Amino acid sequence: MISTLQAKRVDAAINGITITTERLKTIAFSRPYFKAGLAMSTTGYAYAIREDNQNIKDFNSLKGKKIAVQIGSTGADFVKTIPNAKISTFSSGPEFFQDLLNGNVDAVVSDAFATLYAIKNGKLQGIRVVADLLTQEYYGIATPKDSLHLDAINKGIATLLSNGTYKQIYQKWFNVDPPQLPDSWE
Repeated sequence: MISTLQAKRVDAAINGITITTERLKTIAFSRPYFKAGLAMSTTGYAYAIREDNQNIKDFNSLKGKKIAVQIGSTGADFVKTIPNAKISTFSSGPEFFQDLLNGNVDAVVSDAFATLYAIKNGKLQGIRVVADLLTQEYYGIATPKDSLHLDAINKGIATLLSNGTYKQIYQKWFNVDPPQLPDSWE
């Protein structure tokens, strides 16, 4: 998606794209529309594990473990900082969660909201989130640099936030009130 935006073949991209300093060098982003973060699951930048795993209790427990991540995600970058981690990469979440359930990896590092949503809806039985968010990230609508559409996109997001529509949508999918979002990423 990033290269497509750089080539100006599309006007915008919306796909859980994390706003990062590196990405801002070549593309632009709207104001944040979603607060995300990594979670760890033991079988999500929360991390997740299997429910029966008693050995992974916190971030330090990941040292030297087999960890699954999605290719090209900020989670993939994050796990490179874990000493002696054995990293497995996958093209999609369902694949690495299945590997976790099968016992092929010790943990998954993934977007917390996606992991929690999948657990809530019964699609990931036998998986639990281990800890609070490992990172704090924001998603933005990505556009080419100097996009003429960015102002309209930002106004649209502001309207959804101020008129309560965003809160209604968030509560529908996550059963909690949304976190406060900043006006800009910086």
